[in-house]
Amino acid sequence: MNYTKISKEELLAWLKDNLNDERYEHSIGTAEMAAKLAKEYSQDEQRAYFAGLLHDCAKCFPVEKLLKIIDDKKLDVDPIEKMNYKTLHAPVSAYVAKTEFGVDDEEILSAIRWHTIGKIEMTDFEKIIYLADKIELKTREAEYADPIRECLVGTNGLDKAMLQSYKLTIKSLVDRNLKICPMTIDIYNHLEDVLNVK
Repeated sequence: MNYTKISKEELLAWLKDNLNDERYEHSIGTAEMAAKLAKEYSQDEQRAYFAGLLHDCAKCFPVEKLLKIIDDKKLDVDPIEKMNYKTLHAPVSAYVAKTEFGVDDEEILSAIRWHTIGKIEMTDFEKIIYLADKIELKTREAEYADPIRECLVGTNGLDKAMLQSYKLTIKSLVDRNLKICPMTIDIYNHLEDVLNVK
């Protein structure tokens, strides 16, 4: 099944032209990890691969361009999300995937949209893209990725890995004296509740 209006080769060429080398490698790694996780968790591998390829397509846009697209196109971005410019590429990447590449699969677009900060009650597919971004093998450091990978076992593996990711993110933000988005705390608490009742 085709998930974009252009071929995989054309998409890779666009990414090569619009991302720096490390971000391009990261996108390939995320696509490969997404397909691997999709196979393990009974999701469509090709669909996950394309979502992984596209998840950071706007990552190298200047902040001014990201903000202009968000404002001009009236993208649904909470003001609180603008606390951290590093996450603004997520809603814009979903917009680019839809408008530039013709992606009309709403779950792919949602997975791209929420791959940075996440949201409460993500689907398994959305969790796979979120986690693939954090643990891909090409550019992610083992110190951060390995504890998350180790949680991907047994019952509730996706949720356990998600919770571990949020623990590490919150700790990193605290260690660097950075603000924590309230949504991040809400998602962390939700995952704790989910895992404690299962």
